Amino acid sequence: MAENKLTVGLVYGGKSGEHEVSLQTAYAVQNAFDFSKYAIIPFYITKQGDWRKGAEIHEPFPAIEDLKLPNASASSKDAMNSLFSKLYGEGGGPDIMFPLLHGTFGEDGTIQGLFEMADMPYVGAGVLASAAGMDKVVMKKLFAQAGLEQVNFCYATSIQWQQDPHELLIQVERELGYPCFVKPANLGSSVGISKARNREELEKAVEFALRYDLKVIVEEFVDAREVEVSVLGNEEPMASVPGEIVSSADYYDYAAKYTDGQSEMVIPAVLDEEVVDRVREAALKAFRAIEGCGISRVDFFVRRSDGLVLINEVNTMPGFTPFSMYPLLWRETGVSYPELLDHMIRLGLERYAQRSSLQYEHGN
Repeated sequence: MAENKLTVGLVYGGKSGEHEVSLQTAYAVQNAFDFSKYAIIPFYITKQGDWRKGAEIHEPFPAIEDLKLPNASASSKDAMNSLFSKLYGEGGGPDIMFPLLHGTFGEDGTIQGLFEMADMPYVGAGVLASAAGMDKVVMKKLFAQAGLEQVNFCYATSIQWQQDPHELLIQVERELGYPCFVKPANLGSSVGISKARNREELEKAVEFALRYDLKVIVEEFVDAREVEVSVLGNEEPMASVPGEIVSSADYYDYAAKYTDGQSEMVIPAVLDEEVVDRVREAALKAFRAIEGCGISRVDFFVRRSDGLVLINEVNTMPGFTPFSMYPLLWRETGVSYPELLDHMIRLGLERYAQRSSLQYEHGN
């Protein structure tokens, strides 16, 4: 711990299709930190998966490119030594890790498992919730078990697609119809997503999605409003006011989400009070269904024809860019950006303390 400050290890980048999104998130977060309370040790993971550890900083990096730590050692050894310093019986490492990694190898439970093995407190969802929240197929099966209503879907692995693509095509046409949405099962931020209006587009969309993952999910189209709720907490989570996405595109794709800044976010969403209550209650139910902790953003469709609330997905590491819904929803609910970061860190330390109290050996 630096002086009387808490030392936070900020981890970002990553071997993922969402590498650039992670950098944007990290840049926004480090600018929002209260450096009178925290010191930051930056950990940058390159697109090749190499770790770079920077020197402890007490003020934000001025430019996003600085986050790539160009002057740091290209070796991962220093980063790993710092991460595992507690196991070595050494000091000087971070007090808590703050992963800002979206997608593969960051949001899927893998790095959370690394932190668990290193006996290191960390911010956000645990291994199980991260893995379940990342795999849209597993997630939807948990939602179904919890009694949450959702759109119909089909899925296939890359091997199944290679061996018999006709099977998935027929199933989609029989059970979902056109148009439909095709997504990699284990990716977020709308990377690899396509809208298919006929069989030819469906085949191309599946091939495109399988560039990013070994499993693809196809979901039925529903004419609906897109509503999102932020959740914060461990055993007693809180739900924010809902917000609505009015996309600048045909659907809320990568550009609409991160780059063009043209999609409108209506916060709070203009919904009947009864619908607001249902959405917030469903958000907490979904959070518990994946055994979430820390944070999540829960996304819904509110069907235009009858107001039916359909859950879409849970995102256990939502973006924190200037365009991101998660912190904006909490701001409208009365929690500022710096307060939100404080709360997330407290929740991570609280969860670590609870797990540390468990007994791992048999006996009295």
